[in-house]
Formats: sequence, structure tokens, C-alpha cells
Amino acid sequence: MADKKMSEKSVAILATDGFEQSELFEPLKAMKDAGVQVKIVSLKTGKIKGWNEKDWGKEIDVDMVVDDADVEKFDALVLPGGVINPDQLRINKQAMRFVQEFDEAGKPIAAICHGPWSLIEAGIVKGKTVTSWPSLKTDLKNAGAEWIDTKCSVDGNLITSRNPGDLPAFNQAILDALSKEMVSQSKATESRNEKTQPTRH
Repeated sequence: MADKKMSEKSVAILATDGFEQSELFEPLKAMKDAGVQVKIVSLKTGKIKGWNEKDWGKEIDVDMVVDDADVEKFDALVLPGGVINPDQLRINKQAMRFVQEFDEAGKPIAAICHGPWSLIEAGIVKGKTVTSWPSLKTDLKNAGAEWIDTKCSVDGNLITSRNPGDLPAFNQAILDALSKEMVSQSKATESRNEKTQPTRH
């Protein structure tokens, strides 16, 4: 059931051709079912095509190119895996800047499977505990991260998972992060309201 407050949240999924199909469509469905607004951000306009295990899969419409995407308008970022997709993203300067800006703002960044390649390229994994597809283990350790073999690792604003089998835990962690944001924003609003209350004598 959609949460009214969740409908105020907006999430960017950054992907391009070759994204692992389930790792985009399943988080997309989970967030939309919760009422979250989701935008597909890519390197080009039109459609991008997924990779479904051993062959090309479904296409999805792109909502905006990364050059036009404003981090301030989003509450979190999701990075699906697939080998082709993150390999293309990590050599695109604007895409990597987009990831860095989410990190600088302290907003949740969720990366699954090969998605953490973008976290490495953006230079935001040092000192963080993360997980990923096993072949990225050495890359992540060389970038200064601590790698663990777990369904879902949450360290600060970084959410990481290993593979499509971890999607239920990954999706829940994204929704939990958005809920925590709502709680912290609510407390901040209460604090501001208390400060603006007139003092009574």
C-alpha cells in the first residue's frame, strides 16, 4: 500500500544499455508500489535496453539525461548492475559527478551487483563497508573499502548488495532509508518550529 509521505519522495535510477534487467525493474516496482516517484536517468534520450541473464531483455523509457538531472530534486540514487551498464557509466564524467553530488549531499546511494564500480570511480567507498558481485571484491578493497559477503550492507548513505537474489533485502533497505529521511526531516522541522515559538513570560 502506498504511503502518502512516500509520495513526496523522488528517486533517480541511473542506468544505460546493458543494465541487469531485474536489478532495475524490481527496485522500480518496489518503490512505485510504496508511492515513491522514480525517474530513469541515462546518458542518452529515448530508451535503454536491459540485459536478462544471458541475452538482451526489456527496454525502458528514459525520463532525462544525466546532464539535465538536478541532484537537489531527488532524495536517493539507485545504481543497477549488469556488466555493460556500469562499465559505460564509470567512464562518463557527468554520470560520475552525479554520483558524487549525491554523496556530498549525504543522500542514500544504493548499488547492486556490478553497480559499485561507479562508487569506486566516484571515489566514495574509502573507509566504507560494502558488498558487491564477487569479482569486484579486489577492486573495492583496492579503493579503500572493507568488503563483506552479505545480502545487503548499509554503511552511512551507501547501500550495497551482491546479486539479483538479494533484491528483496536491497529494495527494503532503499525504502527504509527513505523512511529514515522522512523521520529526520520531521524532527528537523519540529526543532525549527520550537525555535520560532514566541517565548512566554
